Amino acid sequence: MTLFDENVSVVPVPRRQRSRSTVVGVWSLTVSVLVLLVLSFLPSPYVIQQPGPVLNTLGTSTDADGNEVPLITVPDEKDTPSEGRLDLLTVQINGNRERTPSWIELAQAWFDPSRAVVPLDRIFPSGQSTEQRNTENAALMSDSQLEASAAALRQLGYTVPQDVVVGTIDDSGASAGVLELGDVITSLNGQPVASVTDIRSAVQAGGGAPVTLGIDRGGAQSSVSVTPRLTDVDGQQQWLLGVGLTLTFDLPVDVKVQINNVGGPSAGMMFALGIIDKMSTGDLTGGQHIAGTGTIDADGNVGGIGGIRQKLYGARDAGATWFLAPQSNCDEVVGHVPDGIRVFSVSTLQDSLTALEAIRDGGDLDALPTCDGTPASGS
Repeated sequence: MTLFDENVSVVPVPRRQRSRSTVVGVWSLTVSVLVLLVLSFLPSPYVIQQPGPVLNTLGTSTDADGNEVPLITVPDEKDTPSEGRLDLLTVQINGNRERTPSWIELAQAWFDPSRAVVPLDRIFPSGQSTEQRNTENAALMSDSQLEASAAALRQLGYTVPQDVVVGTIDDSGASAGVLELGDVITSLNGQPVASVTDIRSAVQAGGGAPVTLGIDRGGAQSSVSVTPRLTDVDGQQQWLLGVGLTLTFDLPVDVKVQINNVGGPSAGMMFALGIIDKMSTGDLTGGQHIAGTGTIDADGNVGGIGGIRQKLYGARDAGATWFLAPQSNCDEVVGHVPDGIRVFSVSTLQDSLTALEAIRDGGDLDALPTCDGTPASGS
């Protein structure tokens, strides 16, 4: 039983008034939380590039059935495998047109040097679906394997014949109704052609004049005349035949490259080095862990690629201490080399082999070309 004195007045303790700064702080925190919640669901016009899987071209990969298979297979492969690694590098894209990263994810990526925030349209052009992009990248990967095989075999002294073939035809272009899919172009104005560049250069030099093309159609030889049309290409006026030309190669050696869920042409140089290593005596790596990237053509020219900063970090994280970078990417390399890795620039397959020889044999590394400003120690 509770007792109290009726004559005693009970006065409640007065509530403490919050200071103005406290009230402002509470409201600011509330607004921030609400903004973060909104940004978590609000789509963005960006995607994130980040380091992807790293694969040793001298090792294995997983095929479409989930089986471990040699990444590169060649006949009469040397008996003793190399002790080091020749890593190809990939870049993963976080986001697509169907789902873009949240603004919170983008904010986190801004402060991570291994990732990059890029406009959606740069990776996924307007009107192109994710499926279409994947199909295009798969075709580029297939082409890069052929070009790498041809470059490697030529470096090893093999003769690798090649043909320029009509792969696509613009229905409204200059060659519609004249050329057919699969036509092999053997000459232009009576001069033999061996590459797509030969044809493009001759067409531009002609300034729109009709050109006579020698073709092989199903084994039958003939010639046709095509008048190029002036067309706007990325803001530049060019004379075009209205066809997509590709190279086909008659490889004297059955080279097989097996790689799954990786697209694009940027692994070409590392494919070529892996093929040369497997077909040569000795060890190209000297037991070293070497990574690299770059496209390659059948003549051994190394071209630039995208996402090289992410590939530098991917190589570092995989344990590589040496990195071969296309000379044309040097402006993106300078100032972005992670600690513990040393970068050499290359323009040709022979440049890459020269760098590997110096690394393997303890040669004069300071004499090798680097990207201007890249620290010699990689730190």
